[in-house]
Amino acid sequence: MRPPRARPGPAPVALLLGLLLSGAALGAPGEVGGARLEPVAFSDLPGFPGPDPAGALAAFRRVCAAPAPAPAQRAAVAGDAADLAAACTRAAGVADAAAADFFRHAFDAYRIVRPDGRPGFLTGYFEPELPGSLTPGPGFTTAILARPDDLVGLAPGETRPGLDPALRAARATGDGFEAYPDRAAIEDGVLGAQARPVLWLRDRIDLLVLQVQGSGRIRLPDGRVVRALYDGRNGRPYTAVAKLIVQEGHLPLEGLTLARWTGWLRDHPDEARRLIRRNASYIFFRLAEVEEPALGPPGAANAPLRPGIGLAVDATLWRYGLPFWLEGHLPGAGEGERGRLTVAADTGSAIVGPARGDLFVGSGEAAGVAAGNLRDAVGFVVLLPRQGARDGARDGATP
Repeated sequence: MRPPRARPGPAPVALLLGLLLSGAALGAPGEVGGARLEPVAFSDLPGFPGPDPAGALAAFRRVCAAPAPAPAQRAAVAGDAADLAAACTRAAGVADAAAADFFRHAFDAYRIVRPDGRPGFLTGYFEPELPGSLTPGPGFTTAILARPDDLVGLAPGETRPGLDPALRAARATGDGFEAYPDRAAIEDGVLGAQARPVLWLRDRIDLLVLQVQGSGRIRLPDGRVVRALYDGRNGRPYTAVAKLIVQEGHLPLEGLTLARWTGWLRDHPDEARRLIRRNASYIFFRLAEVEEPALGPPGAANAPLRPGIGLAVDATLWRYGLPFWLEGHLPGAGEGERGRLTVAADTGSAIVGPARGDLFVGSGEAAGVAAGNLRDAVGFVVLLPRQGARDGARDGATP
């Protein structure tokens, strides 16, 4: 079932205030992150707007309605704040049947051309469903930890005196700030009373999967399902454990799936502990109810992710809410589908660059398989809000 349409009023106002507070990148930039933006007519995008423009419109409205992200995005990100907020206002009154026309009339399309001429790169991510318990016991021995009180998140580009600029979080102390402990130190108990379990999983492998994906649905022994949501990270660099397994020759890259590499870790517990601890990054969580089972967790834009449409982008370059047209192979593509309209609603530490995306494909085991199989070269076309969108001056025009 398609989620209900957002109501006009508070939705665009919420985004407008957040965007204006964070600053606006004026006009349509000619270059973003070293890539050139080439104007392209919608008529020159085969298949546009794809199989589900109404779904993309619903996803766009949800970002419009969401609270502004904290910390706010930098002012220099591409996508004019006021024009995007004006597009939100217009979207509130658009019928689903007119979704395609809305995107054609409220935005201009720009193909993202990398300096090396190569296409962009798209991967997939999902929301795992894992068994868990609110209390420790046989079969549930690994804790999901709540965000510690002394954890201070840093916005992109923000630094603290004496800290490595590469760190994305810090530990508040009486004398200032210091680097937050890494995964190995946290596992060894360095947090002390700050380590507050909110839920228990089967083992360290399930915790790793949850942390890599950033959220998950946890099925409790009584059958109830709750959601573990991302609530901060220690800011240390992320290392892919699956990549380490391949580099050390334990498994081949060909045919490597989530089930295969997690199965190998369970079969080799000592090696699993060593390799997992090499990933210094550590994620903290909070619990929430699953209010709309058809949708995923909130992304970094604070809006629930719509499977197949919610896109994680480099948030240091692109403003949340921007639509992206993806050209190429996509999971679940129907016969003849040549592209898909998506909406920037999330980010990730591995999502770096102007033509790099991570597509949310859904929840559960089947989504995990689809996400693991999605590693494809695709074309990226960004839709930037038109300057004339504030007063509707270009309604009906085409680029």
